Amino acid sequence: MASPGFFQRQASARRNTGLLTILFLTAVTLITLAVCVVAYMVTRSQTSGLPFQHWLLSSHGLTTAGAVIALIGVGSLVRWVDLAGGGSRVARMVGARAIDPDTNDPEERKLRNIVEEMSIASGVPVPDLYVMDQETGINAFVAGYTPGEAVMVVTHGALTQLDRDELQGVVGHEFSHILNGDMRINVRLIALLAGILMIGQIGQFLLRAGFYSSGYRRNRDGRAQAAMGLIGLALMIIGYLGVFFGRLIQSAVSRQREMLADASSVQFTRNPEGIGSALFKIGMKGGYLDTTSHASDMNHMCFGEAARMKFTSLLASHPPVDERIQAIQPGLIARLRSRLRDTHPVSRGQGHNQSAKKGGFADLVGQVVEPAQSTGKYSLSPLSSHVAEQPSAPTAALSGRVGTVSADSERFASGLLKQLPATFRNLLYTRAGAIQLCYGLIIHELDPAEQSEKLTLIDEHPVLGAQPDLLAKLVPALRRLGERARFPVMELAMPALRKLDPEERKVLLSNVQILVQADNRVTLFELALTTFLWRHLGNGAGQAIPVKYRSFRQVKPAVEKVLSLFARAGTGAPDAAERLYREALSGFGDGKQEAIHPRVTQKDLRQALNTLNQLSPLLKPAIIDACGHCISHDGKVDVKEYELMRLVADQLDCPMPPL
Repeated sequence: MASPGFFQRQASARRNTGLLTILFLTAVTLITLAVCVVAYMVTRSQTSGLPFQHWLLSSHGLTTAGAVIALIGVGSLVRWVDLAGGGSRVARMVGARAIDPDTNDPEERKLRNIVEEMSIASGVPVPDLYVMDQETGINAFVAGYTPGEAVMVVTHGALTQLDRDELQGVVGHEFSHILNGDMRINVRLIALLAGILMIGQIGQFLLRAGFYSSGYRRNRDGRAQAAMGLIGLALMIIGYLGVFFGRLIQSAVSRQREMLADASSVQFTRNPEGIGSALFKIGMKGGYLDTTSHASDMNHMCFGEAARMKFTSLLASHPPVDERIQAIQPGLIARLRSRLRDTHPVSRGQGHNQSAKKGGFADLVGQVVEPAQSTGKYSLSPLSSHVAEQPSAPTAALSGRVGTVSADSERFASGLLKQLPATFRNLLYTRAGAIQLCYGLIIHELDPAEQSEKLTLIDEHPVLGAQPDLLAKLVPALRRLGERARFPVMELAMPALRKLDPEERKVLLSNVQILVQADNRVTLFELALTTFLWRHLGNGAGQAIPVKYRSFRQVKPAVEKVLSLFARAGTGAPDAAERLYREALSGFGDGKQEAIHPRVTQKDLRQALNTLNQLSPLLKPAIIDACGHCISHDGKVDVKEYELMRLVADQLDCPMPPL
């Protein structure tokens, strides 16, 4: 099988979630015991001097422990629910502004062009973009629960101080976090740390109430206030000790992933100097977030350190900048410093710091780049042909292509964006244009009379109804661009479609279904399109899918339905389809094989893919390779077949680049 790096990194991200939970529970236990010690000292005289272990099991001890656990749990739960809105909620939390898709700002358009190229090349739907207008430092982060619902936030400093190559390196780094499943654990870590912080916040409140209220009352009241202040001081110390250990957890989870994301950025952009120079500028100018109170909460999510803190070497969520640059390419830091000396005057002491040791990180670039380069011989861009001739073992390449960006896919993305007419591309950034694109993709191959007849089936609506004037601008362009552009332009329109409210999404999905069923037949592309829209706009879109199945035996009916569809798509002869189905299914289950399903409906396919998405990440490559065997058994893959292949990969949260 091809390189399983993507799937191993996905599995590692999920294991990190379990590790994070264990560390969090450990921190809660230690904080609870510390608070109980304080409560024991305060109430000892009232409980006849019981030893601590006996006091802990008394009503006072159990009540104290329960109250602490409840406070931490409520604090984390409140933030967890608050962040259930996904990446857009995180962006609003830090005061970021959504970038209008059709913005005229040249810096914002530069960012959008880079992100769109990376999205098409990697097979990830275009994320929503935000900018932190008041932040002059150079930084960025991505947030969300699934690749299809991610948002990317950059600072104003990153937009204005980085050139295109440097910004592309930063975007590639952040796309790595999307592909590797890092976003989910990053968002959850914010919620868990919020609960730990609550004890310190309560202590701070009691401290102020006890020592900083308007004067002490005499005698007993004054002593009570002083006692409250002392308790508050103790709780604040305990709470911030918890935060200290929470930052250690941040650091432990984040550092290696940042090095891996740097290496992936080099693989995506094939330009080590881009991300290296961006890091160098952060080292000189800083990337701290100074205008948001959530900088320390977001530290582990950002491209560079976002918060100033003591014990930086111990608590930093990122390795030192010099170490990161040296790991990207040995000697790069020296070249960047030399270039700086050639262009800027420096003081005598500058430029003589020792380069950080490479440690165990220098080979990360090779680990990530080599598997991607090894699949290059299987690549043939649809820009040049509607049929991709494959070598003898193309199925080995398909699972290995997941989560990668090749030079061919980059050229495809760049070339496609240059071919899009300006009016057509601008329409994709509007709600009305994106909606009409969905309709146009279904009817663009029909003659004008058939188009009009189909469109009359849709109810009139100012936004969701058919708009002939917009379709007249979209349909001719879709015909000229051909089959190869259909899914990429759909991905470009996703930011606008995600702005629809739930009721509008429901109507859009219903209208698309009406158009698809109007001729009483469903093509492979229509099946792929409706399933794609349902996945990203239907109920539950954007929610994290937990791992439920760790054996193919548990999901064999779903595997049979998907492979039945692919076997029929791979050949027109019933006997050949049956043989192909059995070949693809031979690697699953206990040897017992059911007959090929005579018909797979849209509902069947959605249910089957939803089930398969709950598989362990390490089992998903076999599904993708089995589907790949069905469509490439004859040594070629046409666009319709590969669209169906990318659909399955998308539904399994395994973004696949264009072939």
